[in-house]
Amino acid sequence: MSAERSSKALARVPDKLDVVLCWHMHQPQYFDSGRREYVLPWTYLHALKDYTDMAAHLEACPRARAVVNFAPILLEQIADYARRVDRALKNCVPVGDPVLDMLHMDIVPVEPDQRREIIRACLRAHAPRMIDPFPLFARLAAIGRQALEDDILLAHLDGRFFQELATCYHLAWTGETVRRARPELQGWLKAEA
Repeated sequence: MSAERSSKALARVPDKLDVVLCWHMHQPQYFDSGRREYVLPWTYLHALKDYTDMAAHLEACPRARAVVNFAPILLEQIADYARRVDRALKNCVPVGDPVLDMLHMDIVPVEPDQRREIIRACLRAHAPRMIDPFPLFARLAAIGRQALEDDILLAHLDGRFFQELATCYHLAWTGETVRRARPELQGWLKAEA
């Protein structure tokens, strides 16, 4: 290509490039109809963290152009969680997720396997970004890891331990934009053990 043709091609490039962001939000079906509960929490956890942050970013830039596509199964699960949480809070009944239930019920499992499962579930977070930066969560996670290896410690953990572990877990999953807007969340997450 000659230098003249090359410079003409470059001259036609517009100063601005129109860009449309396309976000596809999806989660597989995590509801086990036989057990009538969710087997994994990723739908509501991503709703707490990623979907709220995405909406906040779009609200902060009103001129931004984006297409957000929500898969039907995702919307169905979010709506189901909303109904379940509403019913649970009004009637003090389980939501159908043992870790989420720790936030509103005074029932702590006594069976060692159930206790281990709650601890394991609360440790399903990226430690460098979601556990270690928060002193209380980091300390509770360390105790939880130790309890997974020590049956005597596991048996002696009280209800407050499980409720605070579940609370820290959910707060760590809260979106950055929500955390920044809510100083009380920052205070809880920065609390020392």
